[in-house]
Formats: sequence, structure tokens, C-alpha cells
Amino acid sequence: MREELEELIGYELEDPRIGGVNVTEALLSPDFRQAHIRVLLHGTPSEQAQTLEALKHAKPFLKHQLTERLQLFRTPELYFEAALPAALAAKAPQILKRIKRGRPKPEKNPIS
Repeated sequence: MREELEELIGYELEDPRIGGVNVTEALLSPDFRQAHIRVLLHGTPSEQAQTLEALKHAKPFLKHQLTERLQLFRTPELYFEAALPAALAAKAPQILKRIKRGRPKPEKNPIS
């Protein structure tokens, strides 16, 4: 499903609000009624918000195309979410470990 969505968004949507989007994950619920689609957005925060809004607006088209291409009996409801940028995603495990330990990040230049 991820590959099909990547192709649909990248090549077949003609909405000018949709710029640089990469589908990173498509997470299906156990009953296949919902799909949370994580997308990596490029541009400024306002451009990213516009892109998410455009994707929400394009949901009916995307659902119809997925149903035809994947020959699905029931197409899940699509929910688009912004994925973490690669730089932040790489740091996430370290940040979570620090939170778990309850220790603040040590300062680089302590004032004595």
C-alpha cells in the first residue's frame, strides 16, 4: 500500500499545494478499517500544513484509486500524519532513553 500511495501522491495528484512528499509508513489497524499514513514533508511549516490539508482533501480520490489498483473489498479510511524528520528520528531513541532514566542532558559548558 505504501508504494501505491507514494506513486499516487507523487505522480497523479495535481494539487499545487502538494510539494515534496515521501510516504514513510502505512500502518493498518488489525481490522483493516483504518490506515495511518506517515509522510515526510518538505518545505516551511506553513507549506507542510498546506500539504497535509491537500492530502486530506484528496482522500476520496486516493481511496478510490487504491481500491481499484489493489482490488480491495474494503478500503481503509486514510489518516495522514507528519513523520519525524530523519535527523530527529535518528536522535529519538537517545532522547527516549534520557526521559526513561529521568536525567537531564548534561551541559557542555558548565559555569563555575
